[in-house]
Amino acid sequence: MGTVHPFPVATLQVGFERAELSRIIDLYGRMVAAGLWKDYAIQFGRDAAVFHAFRRAAEHPEMRIEKRPALRHKQGMWALIGEDGRVLRRGPELGPVLAPVERRLMKAVNG
Repeated sequence: MGTVHPFPVATLQVGFERAELSRIIDLYGRMVAAGLWKDYAIQFGRDAAVFHAFRRAAEHPEMRIEKRPALRHKQGMWALIGEDGRVLRRGPELGPVLAPVERRLMKAVNG
């Protein structure tokens, strides 16, 4: 008979829940409509899920929205990271972390 090989175990990865991704994509769509963002990328890994927003397609991301569940009980699992790598906002919930970007959007639309 043949040899039995164990089924490969898939590595666990962090992802966005439907409501979280819906909130992020909604913000992305409004930023595109305002002419501030042009492209995005989503990265899933063992430690984090990251949404990258780009001003132009071939450059560093202007903003990164990171979800790191390991930091849930420490600093909060959500982080908004700027183009230069500085953490702009961190917290346990997505809404307050996205607030600086939404304020910037309001200025772009009103001004």
